[in-house]
Amino acid sequence: MAEQPEQIRGAVRLDVVAANDGPYQKTGVRVPLTVTFDRKELQTILNVYGRQVAGGEWRDYALDFLKDRALFSIYRHHSERPLYVVEKNPKLRERQGQYMVIAQDGRVMKRGHDLGTVLRVLEPRLVLVK
Repeated sequence: MAEQPEQIRGAVRLDVVAANDGPYQKTGVRVPLTVTFDRKELQTILNVYGRQVAGGEWRDYALDFLKDRALFSIYRHHSERPLYVVEKNPKLRERQGQYMVIAQDGRVMKRGHDLGTVLRVLEPRLVLVK
């Protein structure tokens, strides 16, 4: 009797591959199908997004769940390129961090292990008045 074809492990959907299935020859090798944001990560992103929408800066967003990364794209208008993209790439978890914010021109603005810290780059600067 075969295992269930789909299992949930954290934020990565996994499949158990049967023998001689594709490039994997071992039975039981787990292959990620898609990377997603979990509830806590999405809540953190939407908190920042909501503050910017209330301020009139941002108007739209898009979610993309790919095989190797998850993307949260932020738009000023729905018909243009995203202003910022928040990316989660679990392959980079042990190196420079799995979260990053990318600007419209492709420049990596901030990268790290903690999503809250990485998203601070999107918050408006506090101006101290004396």
